[in-house]
Amino acid sequence: MSDTSVKISDSAIRRRMLKEFWFYFSQNRGAVVGFAVFLLLVALAIFAPLIAPHDPVHQYRDALLVPPFWQEGGRPEFLLGTDAVGRDMLSRLIYGAQYSLFIGIVVVAIALLGGIILGLLAGFFGGWVDSVIMRVMDVILAFPSLLLALVLVAILGPGLTNAMIAIAIVYQPHFARLTRAAVMGEKAREYVTAARVAGAGNMRLMFKTILPNCLAPLIVQATLSFSSAVLDSAALGFLGMGAQPPASEWGTMLAEAREFILRAWWVVTFPGLAILISVLAINLMGDGLRDALDPKLKRS
Repeated sequence: MSDTSVKISDSAIRRRMLKEFWFYFSQNRGAVVGFAVFLLLVALAIFAPLIAPHDPVHQYRDALLVPPFWQEGGRPEFLLGTDAVGRDMLSRLIYGAQYSLFIGIVVVAIALLGGIILGLLAGFFGGWVDSVIMRVMDVILAFPSLLLALVLVAILGPGLTNAMIAIAIVYQPHFARLTRAAVMGEKAREYVTAARVAGAGNMRLMFKTILPNCLAPLIVQATLSFSSAVLDSAALGFLGMGAQPPASEWGTMLAEAREFILRAWWVVTFPGLAILISVLAINLMGDGLRDALDPKLKRS
């Protein structure tokens, strides 16, 4: 009976916390709009084969640089027009959402995992361990992020996988510094001392006791890094160092359309708008997460 009561109590606490989180998150109207756009982006990525009207790499040789359907010369089967080799723009934009989500998830996962481990080690042990780790992080932060990513991709070789690894390395110091600061603030608290006295080892103290109480700022940073990863991967793709043709990644689409800017505005405008809207939506969602997770910003 007592176990059942404990389970019911835990479930009620979780529901209350979720309700409180949504209350503070929903106070930020921009965050709600950003969250809705992000869900739409996820739906486009998941159901792209069902939603896209055409194969994103199929070339219609009789429809080169066809304008959008509302413009003179447009065709109803190509709602947003076609590119220079006759590929449907709408289909490529929809499939491009898959690349954006995949890049954001992989980059944030690698950067978050590495940053948490390094930040935990630096903040928990201190001393020379802290000095070595943080000086390396400072060196990485001393370089402009896109420039360092370009150098790393040049060393590793152009391609989507190497671009994601390079961006993750560039973003890792942000998570390491956040984790270190949170760990240094938490490790002197009474509950950590009690766990240490009870016989908990260093690994348990770091990952079971301290880390769960340091996740709020890391979640916010992960959201903002997600949008930055999408933007930087598009920049690398535009420079020819990211995803390679015929991939429908938005930055690569911009690179392929550079020479047609003046006579075919749609091949540049629509991929640029896709990047703008997705990055803006994720940033707005990150602001809402900050308001909901940071107790200092919560309004009574």
